[in-house]
This record gives sequence, structure tokens and C-alpha cells, in this order.
Amino acid sequence: MTEPGERRRRTTSTATRERGVRDARDAARRAADALSELIRHHLEGVSAVCRGEDGGWIVNVDVLEVARIPDTTSLLATYEVELDPAGDLLQYRRIARYRRGAQDQ
Repeated sequence: MTEPGERRRRTTSTATRERGVRDARDAARRAADALSELIRHHLEGVSAVCRGEDGGWIVNVDVLEVARIPDTTSLLATYEVELDPAGDLLQYRRIARYRRGAQDQ
């Protein structure tokens, strides 16, 4: 038992649990933050979030790669970001590149 004013030590499992990804919203935020540090492009948003087979997360993040005038001709890209269950970046890759005004095929 701890005395008043003393801090309890956290066990490793508790620290890992507290630091792990809480939900899809948290996974999206962590993936977007990690990707923006690496590629230095303006983030447009997250278009997909799903659980991986290992308990991690796979997140699709859309970014503005080349800004053009008019804006509808700007080039965007979708990156697939993979996080482990703790929310750490495992890998990322660009899976699509398209003009802003282009329709899905």
C-alpha cells in the first residue's frame, strides 16, 4: 500500500495498455501524426481505418502532394499506414495518386 503523497509504480503491462491505441479515432490520429512527420505534406484527412490481423491498425491517410491552381487540378495521394497495437509506426506506402477533381473509377 502506498502512503499519501506517494506515487504508485506502474507495471509494464499497465504502461503498455495506457499507451496502446484506444479506438479507431486514436489510430487515425496517430497514423496521421506519424505520416506528417515523415513526408511533410499537408494532410487532407483519413479515408479508412481498420484493425489488422495482428491487433494493430491499418489507416489510409489522404495528403496534398502538389498544390495547383485551380485547386481541382491539385495532386493528392492516399498513403496506407500500418501501426502496431501500441500505436507505433511499422510501415507506410503510397497506394494511390490522383487529381482532386477526379472521380473514383
